[in-house]
Amino acid sequence: MAARSAVSYLKWPLIVTAVGLFLSAWLGWETEGTLAGMLSFLLIGAVLAALEISLSFDNAIVNANKLVEMTPVWRQRFLTWGILIAVFGMRIVFPLAIVAIFAWVNPFEAMRLALAEPDEYSRIIGGAHGPIAAFGGTFLMMVALKFFLDEDKSIDWIEALECRLRKCGSVRGFEIAFVLSIVAVISQSIPDHHRTAFLFSAIMGLLAFTLVDGLGTFLDQSSKAMAHMGAKGGLGAFLYLEVLDASFSFDGVIGAFALTTNILLIAIGLGIGAMYVRSMTIMLVEKGTLQQFRYLEHGAFYSIFALAMIMFMQSLMHIPETLTGLIGVALIGFALASSIRHNRRESQV
Repeated sequence: MAARSAVSYLKWPLIVTAVGLFLSAWLGWETEGTLAGMLSFLLIGAVLAALEISLSFDNAIVNANKLVEMTPVWRQRFLTWGILIAVFGMRIVFPLAIVAIFAWVNPFEAMRLALAEPDEYSRIIGGAHGPIAAFGGTFLMMVALKFFLDEDKSIDWIEALECRLRKCGSVRGFEIAFVLSIVAVISQSIPDHHRTAFLFSAIMGLLAFTLVDGLGTFLDQSSKAMAHMGAKGGLGAFLYLEVLDASFSFDGVIGAFALTTNILLIAIGLGIGAMYVRSMTIMLVEKGTLQQFRYLEHGAFYSIFALAMIMFMQSLMHIPETLTGLIGVALIGFALASSIRHNRRESQV
């Protein structure tokens, strides 16, 4: 089979983009009934898609790194069912669940608020931003630290820092103590009436990572011990990636409400971006890009750590989502440039 060109990976994302932007314009016409309203919805849909893509470069790289280890069957299941969960679960069900929990209403009432009272719906979502950021920040920081503290990691990008971090990996519970220390320091600057929710959410994020990571490790070890349990090992990686995807999505979903309170428009715009992330993931796996550019994965995990810190800081102040996206893209860009320089040096030897 001939190797696919990079452009061929954009086929479905471009189709989804065309359909999504058409739906955005149609939704604007149906909602506002004016050409200006239609163009406004079209622009917001495009901006949301761009925001999701910029925030998800690191997500695609981490997904690709994990997918390489998965069986073909579970890899395809993630790329098929995982994208449905990402689009419909995180972009529609998740915001509704937030409103249902924090407003103490049933899901149907949350849906009614989203469609009939978008301003009230947005207010409830905004009020839940702190706890959500605490949960996502804790989970993502644990993901980043697991990579840098891995004693078996043989390649370092920023050697002075990463060598020291790898040595800390031998200290049992170091990453947990590190994350809890940051949570404790930040919580001191949070108003008393919000502090309990922040701390509880951070602990839940830590618990979620421990459970998912532990389950994945257990299933992977079981699959190695007994060949017929190989599918379960795929299940462990599948669950890990789904929770990881959810954590990456927190920032984009919450940030989307700064642009619009229309949940359908948010789902369309972020759904377009999710398709590009899926295609980037497939391209990275099939073309072996992570092997060709040795520091690309490092850049992704530095970006994850930066995103975790930003999510924590968002409990104290507003940080524009565009800045978050630019930081992630910049770190991955630096890692890519370093990888290219390394490859040139190797070719000259």
